[in-house]
Amino acid sequence: MVHLFRTSLGVMALAAAALASGDAAAAANGPFLPHQALYDLSLVKSRSSSVSSARGRILYNFAGSSCEGYTSEFRQVSELDSGEGKITLSDLRSNSWEDAAGKSYRFKIETRMNDTDSSRVDGQAERDGDHINVKLKLPAPKSFTLDGATVFPTEQIQRIIAAARDGKSLLELTVYDGSDNGEKVYNTMTVIGQPIPADRAVASPDPSIGDDHMKTLKRWPVTVSYFDREAQQKEGEQTPVYAMSFELYENGVSRALVLDYNDFVISGALGKFDVRDAKPCN
Repeated sequence: MVHLFRTSLGVMALAAAALASGDAAAAANGPFLPHQALYDLSLVKSRSSSVSSARGRILYNFAGSSCEGYTSEFRQVSELDSGEGKITLSDLRSNSWEDAAGKSYRFKIETRMNDTDSSRVDGQAERDGDHINVKLKLPAPKSFTLDGATVFPTEQIQRIIAAARDGKSLLELTVYDGSDNGEKVYNTMTVIGQPIPADRAVASPDPSIGDDHMKTLKRWPVTVSYFDREAQQKEGEQTPVYAMSFELYENGVSRALVLDYNDFVISGALGKFDVRDAKPCN
């Protein structure tokens, strides 16, 4: 259950509004689409007695450009019911900025569970040669380094889009997004399906299907599994912490979200989709 809240930055990056970054991605995919997206969350199935029902929403705002970097504002409110009168209500808010070249990443995350005090993470990461320097202000001042092969969330999506366009079906990446206590690093495995043409009908239409910006774009079915890197290194653990499936458009927007947290599965239906004005680079 706790992974639904602690790893929501991964949800933000890959599901709420999957974006690309950097000049290479811009050349391949054209301008990214600044927009606001609202996802309605509901329980698909439960594999244990810990969750009998679930509901919630994800609200995501994206803005920026390849010259000024990309900013995102994200909020996820979720309610999980155990069926025994015990309800867990969470409210997660985050703000992040990522340099378009994937060199710098800043993030602030606040999570509140029921009536408890909120927990906060505040930090930044800077790429420096063959490593990444991370400095945390919260939950406690701390500095550490990461392997330079690690990518930030926006660059992760850039690489998924590039791999999809190249016809690749598998992509392995190490990702740092500032989630959990600001020290978590994930190994990810992405499986990319065959492209879906723009004119293919869908069983459950949503606002992205009918939007003029999206009507002519193809998309790919994508599943990304997240593994705890530290657990894998110590124990050889291969069970993902969670997995996300969605359809990823050429311009980075995603639809038909499914979040698998092992004990239960949540769907995220795109209920509202508003395109924002793009600010061109000078």
